[in-house]
Amino acid sequence: MSSVKRNLSFWEIWNMSFGFLGIQFGFALQGGFMSRIFQTLGADKDAIPLLWIAAPLTGLLVQPIIGYMSDRTWSPRWGRRRPYFLVGAILSSITLLLVPHSPALWIAAGFLWILDASINISMEPFRALVADKLPESQRSNGFVIQTLIIGIGTWVASNLPWFVSQLGVSDAAPQGVVPMSVKVAFAIGALVFLGSIIITVFTTGEYPPEDMVAFEAKKNSKNSFVLDILKHIKSMPKTMIKLGVIQFFSWFAFFTMWSLANPALTEHVFNTPAPVEANFDMTDALQVAAFDQANTSFQKSSNLVGSYMGIYGLSSMLFALVLSFFTAKININRKLVHMASLILGGLGFISMYFITDPSQLTLSFALIGISWGSILSMPYAMLSSSVDEDNMGVYMGLFNMFIVIPQIVAAIGGISLVSSLLGSETINAMLVAGGSLIIAGLANFLIVNKSAISYQEH
Repeated sequence: MSSVKRNLSFWEIWNMSFGFLGIQFGFALQGGFMSRIFQTLGADKDAIPLLWIAAPLTGLLVQPIIGYMSDRTWSPRWGRRRPYFLVGAILSSITLLLVPHSPALWIAAGFLWILDASINISMEPFRALVADKLPESQRSNGFVIQTLIIGIGTWVASNLPWFVSQLGVSDAAPQGVVPMSVKVAFAIGALVFLGSIIITVFTTGEYPPEDMVAFEAKKNSKNSFVLDILKHIKSMPKTMIKLGVIQFFSWFAFFTMWSLANPALTEHVFNTPAPVEANFDMTDALQVAAFDQANTSFQKSSNLVGSYMGIYGLSSMLFALVLSFFTAKININRKLVHMASLILGGLGFISMYFITDPSQLTLSFALIGISWGSILSMPYAMLSSSVDEDNMGVYMGLFNMFIVIPQIVAAIGGISLVSSLLGSETINAMLVAGGSLIIAGLANFLIVNKSAISYQEH
């Protein structure tokens, strides 16, 4: 890549980041509604985190591989990162269309695996593209604009099932069948995913490798992929490891929300838990009618939970707008911004336990959105100032180990173990998420690298 990078305008940064709109449509639909699909197909709420394990396991495998490969890719026409954007978008869009049509729980879990792998193929190179294209002085702003687009995607996608149901699409469905409102929402998500990625691919150029001879030698190296990855893990900068501690507790909290917010809030706030078929005599017409009524109430409450979750996307978008204004003009203290944001998000999770009216969820998710906006920008801005640019893709991929490992820990029993110490109610999981996010905020005291904390003129 060229050693001299020009400053890009707002709209140039916007276009290169626009594909994240589609990526976030995929993640928001997955995060907001997969647990609902699992429950509709008969999953017990205690089994839901384990059903989600496909997502972090896929990220653990896919992201370092895609980062490694994209560092070694160059096409004069398609560039370095854009081929991966496009392949991931096509696979993700197809899977989004199919997920809500799953006829059985194991098929839905398998589709989650494929969906997360496909989204990761597109997502990982987007992080590296910011470092590829922008001079260091613009990177905070670049990641913040990505976060702005992510916030828009989260808010719109989280409201899609509610919105299409308001247009008259049914929330009712037979036992074990996902409602049409969810199917239509996922189809819209598929179209947005592919369309937004195509806009980025065709409006954004990339810098060629600065030394093409050295790049070709690196690409054609016979070194083992595994050995190369292990070498990069061994040489991981200390700042990256410290950021990993922050990421661990941050993503443990958000995985807890994605997997358990729907059962927790439909029970604790809306008082419409998912009906359990075994509790009804399905040979009795009255019992079948009672089950259908309870199921429709659960589906409608799930729509509202999704809409309230969308507020964290809206909040992160507004937070990103404010950050974008400041990062374009001054050097911010990334460490302090991230610390304060995470602590506010932790308080948002904890507040859910004390909610007596669903409208109060607005404030809870608004606080969570501040932390989400920071999670999607500040760690990456700090990391990009701490690692070698020629290996930015593989380091961004490895950095995501600190995202997926806490999710795996949470999925295989971490959430259940910690929340059970507080009691048997599902809402206790949100208290665990809040405590985890506050620990993540305090862990920012570990960051002492001045270049990571704030851009330093050289």
